[in-house]
Amino acid sequence: MRVIVALGGNAVLRRSQQADVEPQIANVANAAKTLAKLAEKHELIITHGNGPQVGLLALESANDPRLTKPYPFDTLGAETQGMIGYWMLQALQNALPGRQVLAMVTQTLVSAVDPAFENPTKFVGPVYDQEEATKLAKEYGWTVAADGHDWRRVVPSPTPQRVVETRLISKMVREGVVVICAGGGGIPVIRDEHGRLSGVEAVIDKDSTASMLAEALECDAFLILTDVPRVLKDFGTPHQSELANTTPHELRALDFPAGSMGPKVEAVCRFVETTGDMAAIGELGQAEQILEGTAGTIVTPNARWPLTSTL
Repeated sequence: MRVIVALGGNAVLRRSQQADVEPQIANVANAAKTLAKLAEKHELIITHGNGPQVGLLALESANDPRLTKPYPFDTLGAETQGMIGYWMLQALQNALPGRQVLAMVTQTLVSAVDPAFENPTKFVGPVYDQEEATKLAKEYGWTVAADGHDWRRVVPSPTPQRVVETRLISKMVREGVVVICAGGGGIPVIRDEHGRLSGVEAVIDKDSTASMLAEALECDAFLILTDVPRVLKDFGTPHQSELANTTPHELRALDFPAGSMGPKVEAVCRFVETTGDMAAIGELGQAEQILEGTAGTIVTPNARWPLTSTL
């Protein structure tokens, strides 16, 4: 099978003030052990989040007295793609001796008139209490919002249109290469009237990009691997329950938080509705079991996996 994995940013750096490199590299190495098992059996494409890292780098950039203005988010996105991609590349090479692994810095095309530029919603960076978040917002001109019980910075998150390097990614996968790409949803770029690309100040939702890329690469399965074992129905209520096998129709009838599980659910629903193939949300350490159908929230057109027919 051809499988694309969207690895949650929190699998690399937990949502905290922790910024030390060593724990992040250790987390990536642990993730690589699980991903290597998938790569031994399947064609594998890996995407990853960068919200915690890009937010921390933005804060460092804003505080650097040597800069007349902070680095823009497209540049910070490229920086985090290179950083996390390097960690993952090396960890997978160590876990898969003799196997070709490639980490690519990739661009994601968005619309210059996307309404998201006027309505920031994407959480980036560490968490704060409300008082500290409000103080930082005033100091740096940020927009902040509640993220559960915590507060975080939010930035524009336009809808991805296409990964610019899709054809090259496809070529590498066909040749048996494990490809790491579209980190953090990809570097957000727009194309002008002359066809030239330029970066824009935004962060793209990585699950949305991964869903689009999974379709373009004709993947058989799309896995969003995070730190929760399954999607929860009626989360936080006395009726809370886990969803095992489900359909896009059932998921769309439920209500999920826009800043966390909502984009993940939307991404898997869109992939299944468009392709008729399988998508899932689950815990990183259970990736193999998810593909076997014994773990995670598995989404298919008929709530069955393996599928009884191929569309």
